[in-house]
Amino acid sequence: MNPAELRDQCLSFPGSEETFPFGPKTSVFKVAGKMFALSQLGADSLRVSLKCEPQLAEALRGAHAAVLPGYHLNKRHWNTVIIDGSLPDDAIRDMIGKPYQSSFNRRPPAWKRLRIVPTGLRRMRG
Repeated sequence: MNPAELRDQCLSFPGSEETFPFGPKTSVFKVAGKMFALSQLGADSLRVSLKCEPQLAEALRGAHAAVLPGYHLNKRHWNTVIIDGSLPDDAIRDMIGKPYQSSFNRRPPAWKRLRIVPTGLRRMRG
């Protein structure tokens, strides 16, 4: 997965947006104002930090050397994934989909009235 594919994947979900609250080099991906991923897409080493349920975060870190505690983030709720080819792109896509789905499900009431339904998410339950 390259930077353009990572960006496209994060923006492929309904209601997702790219913002730059930490400066022009850090892309922050949100849904309903809630951050679910961030990355410095232009960095030499491509990484993405992803929001994660605490138990899953620990399990992913234990299973994959490329998954680390969130860099400069709450280590309990964030993982940083090194995108270096050691993880299949499908696994990275799934890791991106989970925090999007969680943030989407926690959207405020005004967003719920829009009746946006996420599509194309694989294995998001469980």
